[in-house]
Amino acid sequence: MKPIFPQGEVEVSGRSRTVTRSDLSEAVFRRIGLSRLESAHLVESVIEEIREALLRGENVKLSSFGTFLQRSKRERVGRNPKTGVEATICPRKVLIFKASHILRGRVNDGSWEEA
Repeated sequence: MKPIFPQGEVEVSGRSRTVTRSDLSEAVFRRIGLSRLESAHLVESVIEEIREALLRGENVKLSSFGTFLQRSKRERVGRNPKTGVEATICPRKVLIFKASHILRGRVNDGSWEEA
C-alpha cells in the first residue's frame, strides 16, 4: 500500500510542514473517491472516535501505526528554571503516543512498502 503522502510531498522549501486535517481530507478525496465533504466528515469522525475513547480513559491502538496511552502523573515539586522558585505541580493525566515497531522501522529506513 502506498502512503497517502509520499516522502517528498510534505516538504516545503527545505523544511517539513505539518499535515493538517484538510490535507488528510484531500488525500481521502484523491485516493478513495468520496466527495470532498464526505472525505472531511470521514476524517472528522475518525478523529472524534479517537478523542472520545481517550476521554473515556481507554488506550487507542492503531495497528501498524501506534498506540495513544494515558498516564497519570502524581503531584510533585518543580522549580522555575529562571527564578529558582519552587512550586507544586498538580497531579494530572498526560497523553503519550508510542509508535509501532513497523512505523518506527519505516521512518528510520525510509521504506514505505508493506511489511
